[in-house]
Amino acid sequence: MSDFTNIRTGLSAVDNLERQLHLKQLQINRLLNITQAINNNVNAKGLFEMYESFLSWEMGVKKMALFLRQTDDSWCCSASLGLENELLKTDIQDRLSRITKLENINDADENPLIKEFEVVIPVAHKDEPLAYVFLGGFGEDEDLYNKIQFITAITNIVAVAIENKRLFKKQIEQQSIKREIELAGEMQRTMIPTIFPKGKGYELASIYQPKMGVGGDYLDYVEVGVGRFTFCIGDISGKGVAAAFLMANFQATFQSLVRQGSDLDVLVRALNEAVLRTAKGDKFITFFVAEYNLITQKLRYINAGHNPPFLIMNGKVQQLDKGSVFLGTFEDMPACEIGEVHITNEALILTYTDGLTDVRNEEGDFLDETFGHRFMLDHYKLNAEAFNIELMEEINNFKGNTGFPDDLTVLTCKIY
Repeated sequence: MSDFTNIRTGLSAVDNLERQLHLKQLQINRLLNITQAINNNVNAKGLFEMYESFLSWEMGVKKMALFLRQTDDSWCCSASLGLENELLKTDIQDRLSRITKLENINDADENPLIKEFEVVIPVAHKDEPLAYVFLGGFGEDEDLYNKIQFITAITNIVAVAIENKRLFKKQIEQQSIKREIELAGEMQRTMIPTIFPKGKGYELASIYQPKMGVGGDYLDYVEVGVGRFTFCIGDISGKGVAAAFLMANFQATFQSLVRQGSDLDVLVRALNEAVLRTAKGDKFITFFVAEYNLITQKLRYINAGHNPPFLIMNGKVQQLDKGSVFLGTFEDMPACEIGEVHITNEALILTYTDGLTDVRNEEGDFLDETFGHRFMLDHYKLNAEAFNIELMEEINNFKGNTGFPDDLTVLTCKIY
């Protein structure tokens, strides 16, 4: 009887060992299947389904929730077992931030979702958390240590694969955005004049230096008949593709209205409506526009919230600050005052964006007004292009090795 009992016990041990070996073989086969699926670029949904099946069938897990980091760095439950959907919506973001190593879940944990589990395993790469898997529903006689080790290994594989997919998608999106910005920059450069009139009693020259590929500064001019021309400068709030498209719409409206001979007041109000219609109040434009008539020698202008340009004539500096508020904010613009100056002698008009006034030197000092007035009075007899060359040399000498904080745009008009 004793020998028979020993034999039966031995057979039972062999059977148990065979079952364990069979289970290990199944687990290894599933691990190989998941690895092969990753190599074959199976989508995230397919990987999650394989992961859930593995934990449920091969590992005997009754409850599971796998949280993965999203593009916006929030955490989302991407796979689960044995849990109600409503419970999975429970916010556990704050709790996750405190998990740095494998932990046994305390029954006293106040979060209703976390209380469903027995253990949580964090998955990290170079100290950066990639995933958290919560597990529960284990039997009392299970080899929990080996099971946790195997689940940790396969969770690492799946989490890293999903993270690589996320990073690849992000890279593709960034490349797409970069290309969009490049195209917007190319489109924007076609809208900024590079050739200006000279030798007709007046001349124009510009400095256009966007800080990024797509800037928010705008300048333009239109000759509207013999001895008459209109020029402008503006600064669109924000940068990037949206600013470029707003600029394209703005330029089309500006040139159309100027060529129709619209009065400055009508022009500015129509531009304000166009900006409101296009940007829907999300962006605004500071804007200065002026028209000059060589026959009457009158300069008429409107300054819509822009940095006041300077008119230098007869050894004096005058600011052109008459006008109204910037464009794109009010449906009905307040009173729009038209400034008028009689050009009686050789004169120079310096228009610019705040990229000029924001320049700092290595000590953090700005270009002061005294420097600006002195420079303009010393150089306004130059032609427009030579004036701009001297101006850029002075700016570079002043700022030293510091960069430009913003787009730098200057439009200089010389009248003889």
